[in-house]
Order: sequence, then C-alpha cells, then structure tokens
Amino acid sequence: MQRGFIFDLDGTIYIDNQLIPGALDTVQKLIQRGDKIIYFTNKSIESIATYVQKLRALGIEVQDNQVVNSNYLVARYLEKNIAQQANVMVIGENPLIEEIEKIGIGCTWNPVETSYVIIGWDREFTYEKLNLAFQAWKKGATIIATNPDRTCPVASGEIPDCGAMIGALEGATGEKVEMILGKPSVQAAKFITQELMRLPPEQCFMIGDRIETDIKMGIESGMHTVLVLTGITTKEMVNQSQYQPEFIVDSIRDLIDATTNLNSKGKDLRKK
Repeated sequence: MQRGFIFDLDGTIYIDNQLIPGALDTVQKLIQRGDKIIYFTNKSIESIATYVQKLRALGIEVQDNQVVNSNYLVARYLEKNIAQQANVMVIGENPLIEEIEKIGIGCTWNPVETSYVIIGWDREFTYEKLNLAFQAWKKGATIIATNPDRTCPVASGEIPDCGAMIGALEGATGEKVEMILGKPSVQAAKFITQELMRLPPEQCFMIGDRIETDIKMGIESGMHTVLVLTGITTKEMVNQSQYQPEFIVDSIRDLIDATTNLNSKGKDLRKK
C-alpha cells in the first residue's frame, strides 16, 4: 500500500540551516520504498523556490511540486475567488506579495481600494500597517491570514511569527480573522491529499512539531498524525491539548519504526 507523508519543515526537518539528525536517512528510505512526500510549511517569509533550494543544499532530493507554503495557498484562493481588477492589502514580506502579484492581483495601501487584507509574518510590522489594515476592515475588507503560528522555532529558541500580527489586528477589530489558508486548514489538507498526492487521507501521515497546526489539521482531515519533539511542542503541552497525536516520537529519525505497525486498513496496531 502506497502511503503519503506530509512533512512540516521548521522544527521537523531542520532548525535554521541545520538538518535534524536522522531526517535525511528517513526521507531517503521513504523515497526508496515508493512513498509520496510533500513538504508543507506555514512560513510566509520565503518562496517555494527558496525552500526547494534549501532542501537540496541540505541533501534532500525534492522537486518543485513537492513543496507547498501558505503563500501559494493564499494566491490559489485569491485566483479562484477574487475579481482580477480587485486589490488586496498585504501585511507581509516580499515572497507573499510576489506570489499574489504573480497571478495578476494588485496590491494597495489604500483602505478604500482594498477587497482583502492578507496577513502574513512581517518582520517590519508597524503601527501604521496595523492602522491601514484596520481602516480597510472598517470599510468592508475581508481579512484572511497565511497561518496562525504564534512563534517560529530557531536555533536560539523561538521568535514571533504571523500569530503576533493576527493578534494585533484582532485586538483592534474585536473579531477573529475570517479565514486561515495554511495549516490547520482542512481545505489545504484536501488540496494536498486529493490533488497533489491523489491518496485517501487514511493513507497519509501528517508529521510536525505543532499541535495547534500540524496535528490539528491531520486529525480534522482524517490523516494519521505524528508529533515530533524537536520543535515547539513538549509532552507536557500534549497532555494539556484537546488534539492528541496518534504517534509521539523524539524526532523524525523514529518515524518509520513508529508508523510501520498499521494494517492495510490504516488501523493503529501500536500503543502510544
């Protein structure tokens, strides 16, 4: 039975520019036995091309169509749901803006002209940007976000991610953002399993270091879930969460051993 493996990147495959021990060996074994692999990151400050280049530099064999990020999902949504003459306001960095402009959607800082406010991770986030997004919302703009991650793991610990930008705007509007298009979006999971992998969700595994994004998406879309402890989440955090991963492993090096004890119907035959 062919299986699909959807890997988070930061905290799962690597941290900063260092591969997590065992990552390369695990990926190579999956490729050799014929499994399908997709890398899915919420991080909006890099392009897909950059991720492909980075993975190859780390020794991982990957094709362009094996990497999905939240920027691509935002552009894909806009292409299907917004008129070409409409404009969006982007709180985010150049890779997000470029992905949107690539499909012919214009970007603006004029609240009156704004149909959608797109929120991504923005390391140059300012009060002025917050106010412009707020004014666009007051004039009827729809707010969508790339991802809800509060922080991003780095070698020295954690740094604020897109969730911080979302929190600022939600604090001003008093409302939740209307849509998140990266993890834990079930629509994103369906796109990957149905259109990219062409496998039923019960034959797919979501592997990541975050309960509220990786594991939540996997559970809600019917996939098997594997939490790695090399990123943000600790066992104590798991015990306090309503989203319980099917497998918990110290790192990606333990993935194959942990997931081999599933029968052909996908039933878990291994105790946690």
